[in-house]
Amino acid sequence: MQSNPPLEGDFTDDDGLLHCGKCGGFKRSRIEVSGEEILVPVWCECMKRAEEQKKQRSEAILANMRAGELRRLSLMDNALSAVRFASADKSGENARSVEICRRYAAKFPQMKQDNRGLLLFGGVGTGKTYTAACIANELLARGTPVVMTSLVKLIENGISDLCSRLAAIDLLILDDLGAERSTDYALEQVYNIVDSRYRAGLPVIYTTNLTLEELKNPADMRYARIYDRVLEKCFPVEFRGVSRRKHGARQGFEDMNILLGGDDNG
Repeated sequence: MQSNPPLEGDFTDDDGLLHCGKCGGFKRSRIEVSGEEILVPVWCECMKRAEEQKKQRSEAILANMRAGELRRLSLMDNALSAVRFASADKSGENARSVEICRRYAAKFPQMKQDNRGLLLFGGVGTGKTYTAACIANELLARGTPVVMTSLVKLIENGISDLCSRLAAIDLLILDDLGAERSTDYALEQVYNIVDSRYRAGLPVIYTTNLTLEELKNPADMRYARIYDRVLEKCFPVEFRGVSRRKHGARQGFEDMNILLGGDDNG
């Protein structure tokens, strides 16, 4: 314990012990050593509170550093780094799917304990990646270690340097399963990271444009052992509808057409 010298306002009471001038608590205590009574410094309530606040500040700094490191590892697009369930579309045909994902985030401690992930599948631009990012940001805001990336980016950036770190993260989110190149090397890397999470007993969320049928019965049997692992541990959640990106682009061109005074026929 650090020494706590008398401060202005501190006083020695009738008991002969130093007291804090603010809270009145003891700053000295008597103990017996080899039959001799000596005074030793102790923390009063003020000092305990100050130490606790210091500890909390240090933990907050470390948490911010850890969150920053996780976001760097995530290779997440800036557009996805701030999305939340509050801004997600809850009225469309994917409302139930979004709600399932929100509940998954809310119940993540149980999901982690049970090693249960999600498989978000459906057509291009239907909101799978957006919703997965909502889960990531929700948990990161609570201090839960999460990394969201894509297998394509991992392979391009060198998966070997990250594999051991990703194997220990509380939740790993892998975007665009099935979009990676179908070389033997790429498939081996994909299997390694899927298998490392499987063996570590930690959950993964996958997004994919593949159908459940394509996952259950892949045309290329080299994918079979990968998809078997995925289907065993991940609850399937389907996303339907027209591509939101295509719809947004179409709307943007319609607005531009009006501004430029054009017509639909060009």
